[in-house]
Amino acid sequence: MDRDDYFDDVHVRILRVTEDLRSIQRELNFAAMEAPNDPELLEALSQLPEMDALQTLKSALDQMRHFLWFYMQVITNESDSGEKIRESLRQKNSEEMMLNAETSFFEKFKCSGNAVYLRHLADGKNRKPN
Repeated sequence: MDRDDYFDDVHVRILRVTEDLRSIQRELNFAAMEAPNDPELLEALSQLPEMDALQTLKSALDQMRHFLWFYMQVITNESDSGEKIRESLRQKNSEEMMLNAETSFFEKFKCSGNAVYLRHLADGKNRKPN
């Protein structure tokens, strides 16, 4: 699959997921508006499987939201740290290729430090409020 086909596929999937999320929102909004007037519907909506499904969806959306913010920072270089993050990611990838069973404790510790640094940059002072 060439690069253009790959990005076309990702674009189509983004559009499909976006439409699915809008549809889910409409349906949940309708259920929320109807539930106070229908005790059976309210009870059914508050059952464990439904609540678990909503919690799973919420967690996935929260994770995606954080990832997309990070991705936009890296791709658009909106922040001063964008280039630092990209450089750290490049360095991390090259260091991961060097890691193996015989790698010294110091090297493994250094890679862990880089991961902590990346997390600090991503969650740092440029963090957008929720």
